[in-house]
Amino acid sequence: MAKELVMILAGGKGARLYPLSRDRAKPAVPFGGRYRVIDFALSNFTNSGFYHIKVLTQFKSDSLNRHISMGWRLASQLGHYVDLVPPQMRIGETWYMGTADAVYQNINLIHDEKPDYIFIFGGDHIYRMDVREMLDFHIRKNSELTVASVPIPIGLANEMGVLEVDKDWNIAGFQEKPANPTSIPGKPDMALVSMGNYIFNRDTLLEMLIRDSKDKNSSHDFGKDIIPSMVGKNKVMAYDYTTNVWPGMEDKERGYWCDIGTIEAYWEANMDLCGVTPKMNLYNQQFPIRTAHNDFPPAKFVFDNEPDSRVGRATDSMVSEGCIISGGQVSRCVLSPRVRINSYAVVSDSVLMEGVEIGRHCKIQKAIIDKDVEVPPNTVIGYDLEHDKKYFHVTESGIVVIPKKEKILADE
Repeated sequence: MAKELVMILAGGKGARLYPLSRDRAKPAVPFGGRYRVIDFALSNFTNSGFYHIKVLTQFKSDSLNRHISMGWRLASQLGHYVDLVPPQMRIGETWYMGTADAVYQNINLIHDEKPDYIFIFGGDHIYRMDVREMLDFHIRKNSELTVASVPIPIGLANEMGVLEVDKDWNIAGFQEKPANPTSIPGKPDMALVSMGNYIFNRDTLLEMLIRDSKDKNSSHDFGKDIIPSMVGKNKVMAYDYTTNVWPGMEDKERGYWCDIGTIEAYWEANMDLCGVTPKMNLYNQQFPIRTAHNDFPPAKFVFDNEPDSRVGRATDSMVSEGCIISGGQVSRCVLSPRVRINSYAVVSDSVLMEGVEIGRHCKIQKAIIDKDVEVPPNTVIGYDLEHDKKYFHVTESGIVVIPKKEKILADE
């Protein structure tokens, strides 16, 4: 019986997500109210029946470590585990210099576990996948490396890693953020982009990692170095993610994969969850997204039919446990646990993370407010962006981002 080892790369800085990544690694960023981004990768593997998981951490990993320690304790009696692996400098006195180097510096894990197949997946994307189907494809095609890929409009592919494939989906080349992406055979308006998720045969991976480690000109990255070096020499296949089907999947979810690498992408993905038919169905209990649990009480909405319109109400929103909507109004928002909206406040098109408190008579729109921020009464955010830029981070599209535990003065 084949043995598998999962290695999830969770050490990225997530610089484009600043200031959400100011205090945490990108995989630890809260998403969808009660989840962390890494929960999606971990849930995909455990739902698919893979329970030998190493999470390779690096930058600002404390909150990620706490989350996994609290929420991802598998059955050790059965040999199941989700292990956190910080940089150990076993090879040399350097941090991880690239995705391939991160695995190479932990090559002892592969020697210890002796798996037949190694999954190397990123921990910072939002998607569902039955990973068994990708492994079946890898084995059926007698591939040495299989790269998960997704077709996107060719006009959007110049910021991605683009795979060149033949008609049988053998990888013939790799382009990193090309000005003129190569199209998919038979689909001139579509390009095939790498999801950054790989399945390797053990011996192939060990050979490639050792060879790459000796190359002084290499950036030690799977996409930039390992894959191109294998093209034309090894059996390298692209797996079409749009063919993946998981239990309980709805047709509208087919091929949904979101790289929330920017504030805009993060905000849009959260707002999509508030829709009647979101692209990501979090309510699928046949293939659930798991996370850490807290002992918070149910959400509460108080005050109704007051003569001065003091009504606690939330529409087209996701409201987590422990929230209190106390006479305020919320629309098209994602509220993490323990958020409080006080009387007469109006909040729309926003993401509020755990412990945020919105004071009375506040007006807030199109904002992302990180954990444990207290917004003073009468504060207005999102209506005068030039004013907001003096105090907060504001994106080009007009999203106001307030960092974790930021102190907001009453006159701001």
